[in-house]
Amino acid sequence: MMSLKKQVNYNIMDALLLKVVSQERQLLSKTIEKVSVPTAGGEVTILPNHIGLFAKVVAGEVRYDLDKHSESIVVSDGFVNVSPDGRVIVMVDSATYARDISLQKAKRAIKEAKEAMKQSIDRKELMMAEASLRLAMLEVRIAKKTKKRKI
Repeated sequence: MMSLKKQVNYNIMDALLLKVVSQERQLLSKTIEKVSVPTAGGEVTILPNHIGLFAKVVAGEVRYDLDKHSESIVVSDGFVNVSPDGRVIVMVDSATYARDISLQKAKRAIKEAKEAMKQSIDRKELMMAEASLRLAMLEVRIAKKTKKRKI
C-alpha cells in the first residue's frame, strides 16, 4: 500500500494542457507552463497543480508561457474549465492569435460596429453590435501592443 504522501507526489504535474476552442474551430492545443485568463472576477493565472475551477471568461487577452516566451490569443466571452489533472479548456465565441490581428481590419470592424449600433432597431441587435465594438477595440489595442514588441 502506497502512503498518502507518495500518492500526492506521484500526481504532481509540471505542465498544463491548454485548449482554446471557439465556435469556428479549436485554435490551440498545447502543453504550456502557465496561462492567464481574463474572467468576470479579474485575471486568473493558472499554474500546474491549480485547483479545479470553472469561471466566466470576458473579452480580453489569454496569455500563456511556453519555452520561456509568451504568446497571446484575443478572446471574446465564454468559459474556462480547469481540471485538477492539469487540463485548461477555454471555450469562447471567437478567438484569434494576437500575431494574426490586422490593425486595418480591426479599425474597419470598429467603424462597422458603430454604424450597426446607430441603425439597430431592437435590443438584441444593439447588444451584438456593442459586443462586436468591444472586441474590435480590444483587437486594435492588442495589435498596437504587439506591433510595439516587434520593433
